[in-house]
Order: sequence, then structure tokens, then C-alpha cells
Amino acid sequence: MTAHANTPLTPSTHSSDNYATQVLSQLKQDILTGYFSPGEKLRMVRLKERYQVGVSPLREALSQLLVEQLVIVENQRGFTVHPISAEEMADIYHTRAQIEGLCVGQAIDRGDDAWEASILAAAHRLKKSAELLDENSPENIQRWEALHQEFHTAIAAGCASPTLLHVRRSLYEKASRYRNLWLKRNMLNQTVFHANQQQHQDLIDALLARDSESAVQLIQDHLLGPYRALKDTEL
Repeated sequence: MTAHANTPLTPSTHSSDNYATQVLSQLKQDILTGYFSPGEKLRMVRLKERYQVGVSPLREALSQLLVEQLVIVENQRGFTVHPISAEEMADIYHTRAQIEGLCVGQAIDRGDDAWEASILAAAHRLKKSAELLDENSPENIQRWEALHQEFHTAIAAGCASPTLLHVRRSLYEKASRYRNLWLKRNMLNQTVFHANQQQHQDLIDALLARDSESAVQLIQDHLLGPYRALKDTEL
């Protein structure tokens, strides 16, 4: 959910817990999508204006994001967006590839007809969304990315392991800032886009054939693509 400064949160219509969760969700999304840049100081005046909230819910949200390693505190001078680095990117992406491989392997073992149908439906929605990348619009890129994530989540859901899916979600979020760099630099390139779509089709074919070895290799190669494209560039 993307935050908008002209859409204030209204505590009178939410419980305090839901209110705090909404503030956290909006601030987190802004960090993951790059609205706030890595290393940028998160000034309370700007945050209050953007989200139309007071200091208390903002501090609560920032404290949670500190635990999630999306913000840091420097010398008690306030909160700063966690910086990015080539070392962190390598660690996140290679760990994520291993976890995603586990999800896919278990999903092939446990997934039923409904699982297969959910993958095909998500793939269809993603394919129809190609026009979102026809112009350089950050909002449209994020809409496409949300559908892309739905496709991969439909695949992983077949593993039927809440613990594994929780770890997977956390790693996806940690990778998001790097992936968004890759999206902005590459996904408007039609050659890259069509290669990405072919990888999806190859993965679907392996999943429906219940070819675990091929599917695991395909998903790991697919996930490591952004890392390989970014590792020798300036982040």
C-alpha cells in the first residue's frame, strides 16, 4: 500500500493497533520502493507531513523497522534508512534463492490441482499486465511488480509451510530495494522483459510436469538474475 500525503490516517476509525500497523505499512513501503533513499535521514517533520500523523505512531513504526533492519540509529541523532551494499545484496540474494528452492521443491511434492490453477491464474494476470511497462512510470512499475510477486507467491504457497513462507516473505522484503534498482534500470528493455517472461513459462512447464530438479534450478537462476545484473554496477 503506497502512502499519500493527502490521505491522512484516521485513528478515530481504527483501533490503536490497526492504526500503528497502517503507519508501519506505509512507511515500510516507501522505504522498500525507494521513495526514501538508502542512507537518507528520516526527519520527523517530513514524516509527520507525509503521513499526517503525530510523533508517537511514527516512533513505534521506526522502532519496528529498526528490528527489521530497514532503518538504523546513528549516535542517537535520529533514524536513517539502512544503507545498501554489494555484500548485503549477495548475502540476501543467495539466501533467498536457497529458500525459494526449498519452497518450490516442497510445493511440487504437496501441491494439488487447486495449486496448479492458482499458478496459471496468476501467470495470466501477469502476462496481461505487460502494458504497465510501456512507459517509465514508477507507479506502473510497482503495479507490475505486485503482480509478479503474486505469481511467485502462488507457486511458493504450495509448500504449505507457514514457517518457510514467513522466512521467504522477509527475504523478499529485504531484496526489494535492490530489485527495485534492477526494475528501474532494466524492465523497460524489451529484450530483458521477454527473457523474463520466457523464464516464467519455462518454470510453469517444469512445475506442471512435476519436474522438481528442473523447477528448483529454474527458480534459483531466475531469482539471481537481478543480483548478477547489479553486482558489478554502482548501487
